[in-house]
Amino acid sequence: MLIAGFPAGAWGTNCYLVAPAAGEECVIIDPGHQAAQGVEEALKKHRLKPVAVVLTHGHIDHVASVVPVCGAHDVPAWIHPADRYMMSDPEKALGRSIGMTLMGELTVGEPDDVQELADGATLSLAGMDFSVAHAPGHTKGSVTFQMPETADIPSVFFSGDLLFAGSIGRTDLPGGDHAEILESLARVCLPLDDSTVVLSGHGPQTTIGRERATNPYLRDVAAGLGSAAAPRRGM
Repeated sequence: MLIAGFPAGAWGTNCYLVAPAAGEECVIIDPGHQAAQGVEEALKKHRLKPVAVVLTHGHIDHVASVVPVCGAHDVPAWIHPADRYMMSDPEKALGRSIGMTLMGELTVGEPDDVQELADGATLSLAGMDFSVAHAPGHTKGSVTFQMPETADIPSVFFSGDLLFAGSIGRTDLPGGDHAEILESLARVCLPLDDSTVVLSGHGPQTTIGRERATNPYLRDVAAGLGSAAAPRRGM
């Protein structure tokens, strides 16, 4: 399997291109602010053909390049219905203006083809399976994507802004809820095998085992506690 990831834009949001191998079809995860050029460079470098964009949630730092990327390659975008409005109304999602200068660099709106994600669904795209888990807390429509373990590689978990290396997503923006994100951590993350590779919306790669042992939020959730022990991240 090929996973090409890079941080993009003002918020350093991780965008991922996932394919069975170089020269094949691929899925693009979270093409955010100023990600379009990086996407095109990765497609060319690895000779990939995109078939879909999938989104972990609707914040502008994860969806700002959806329209140009989908338009350039005539592919659909998948998003949870609770976050769909954010593509067309990012300022409402943030509860404030994000600034005229920054807004001038964004293409706000929906692509021509929008598909809605459902909890428990399996997306079969580009010859790969992605299990969808609804994981509210950072936003009402946050989801994660998990790829199954194979004989050659461990399971890969695209956590969006639910879980980071050493932290979790912030819950102080509209639609955020601290109790909900703790419940999502318990329901979605804790059952995963320690070997599961976590590729999050911001920051470095980690594993569930490492986070289970060191992440203060995940440790407290496992112990039945609520934690505010470390700074939270994400936009």
